[in-house]
Order: sequence, then C-alpha cells, then structure tokens
Amino acid sequence: MKTVDKYLFQALDNYPYSLEETIESLDYALSYNDKNVMALCLYGRVQTEQLADYEEAKRYFQEALTININAVAVYPYYLEALLLNDDYEEASKLIDFALTVKGIDKVAVFLKKVTLLEKQKAIKKALKLVKEIKLMLTAYDNAYEVEETEKRLKAKKELLKPKKKATSKKKADTKKKKKK
Repeated sequence: MKTVDKYLFQALDNYPYSLEETIESLDYALSYNDKNVMALCLYGRVQTEQLADYEEAKRYFQEALTININAVAVYPYYLEALLLNDDYEEASKLIDFALTVKGIDKVAVFLKKVTLLEKQKAIKKALKLVKEIKLMLTAYDNAYEVEETEKRLKAKKELLKPKKKATSKKKADTKKKKKK
C-alpha cells in the first residue's frame, strides 16, 4: 500500500467523526500526491457538509474532475454542493454529463435531478422521474430514500393544489348556520 493511500484511508475512516484528524490525514495525502482525486473530493465534502463553503467545495470538485473526469464518486457530492449553492443551471449541465460517464450510479444522479426539479418547484416532473428511478432500482440501497422522496413530493403536490371555492349555495348555508 502506498503512503498516500494510507493517509487517504485514515481520512475516510475519520470523516465526519474527527474533523481535525480527517484534515490532518488529507493534508498528508495531498502532500504525497497533490492530484489525488479522492482526497480532493473529501476536501470538497468537508467544505460542503461541515463549513457550508460551497464555492470552495466547487473548486475542489472541479480540480478532482479535471484530473479524472471519470471519477464517478465525485459527481454526487459535487451536485449536492451545486444544489445547496442554488447553482441550478450548472447542476443541470453536470447531471446531463454525469449520466454519460461509464460506471456512474445513475440512481444517485437521478435523485439529484429530482432534488433540482423540486427546488425549481417542478413537482410533477420530479414525481414522474421518481417513478423512472423505481424501475431502475436493482437493490435496496436507495429504496428508502426514493420512497421518502416520493412521500415528500406528494405532500408538496397537495400543498400546491388550488383550493376549491365554495359555491354561493354553500356560502349561504354557512351564513345561515352562523346566524343560528
């Protein structure tokens, strides 16, 4: 095992429970190889998930993908940073590209697309995509997340339904009841 791998595994093992040790291990890993895609990705995750510094996270993810555009593990985290930063157009383009990368977890990427549609209040499109995702599932890995996403979207769809106006007869009946 290379020294860089040792430090990368330590960082992965420590994250997110010991951030100080995670960063220390990442720094060592990058000092041995400043082009280590997984170390850059984990730095991006720290920036996104712990520090909410989405612009810095994007920089790490972009650097990782510049080194290896086929690094399938980077895309879901990069998409999350874009969505949290309200970079919807950039996220949409990255989703489209990510789906062309061989070996990508298509379910994970499509779930990010559902989140994008949800944030854009395209609930019907998001629900339609959830149905497509269900057909793609081959294991129970994402099944719970898909089910919960569908429940949330259906609840939002109900909220967005226009309320029916009471007919004039119902209004008159209501007024009579109030007078009594």
